[in-house]
Amino acid sequence: MIDPEQHLQSLLQRSGLKLTPFPPTSRYYGLELAVLEHDNGRPLIYLRRRFVPGPERFALLQEHEVAEGERLDNITAHYLGDPEQFWRVCDANTAMHPEELTETIGRRLRITLPEGIPGMPNA
Repeated sequence: MIDPEQHLQSLLQRSGLKLTPFPPTSRYYGLELAVLEHDNGRPLIYLRRRFVPGPERFALLQEHEVAEGERLDNITAHYLGDPEQFWRVCDANTAMHPEELTETIGRRLRITLPEGIPGMPNA
């Protein structure tokens, strides 16, 4: 009997479509899966490393000044319409740890377009 998941993967591979386990809104979308074969012959599937893009790759929309008690997910929901997109604000502000962005009251956070999308000059 044919495994339905393997059959689907086979069809996608033949069609030239790239199978990715992450949705387009994920920070890991588009990263390649790689396979490392153990000495015992068993494959270990892993995700290739993601490099945080430089801040110059982001067009500034506006800045947000952190107020007492604010959370990054609420800030992201307000500006980007999705609290799970907090990683975009992290990338635009070169933060490795999301909580560091709201630790300092008065910090100015860059709210940007997605990576690589150019902004309109003087808009």
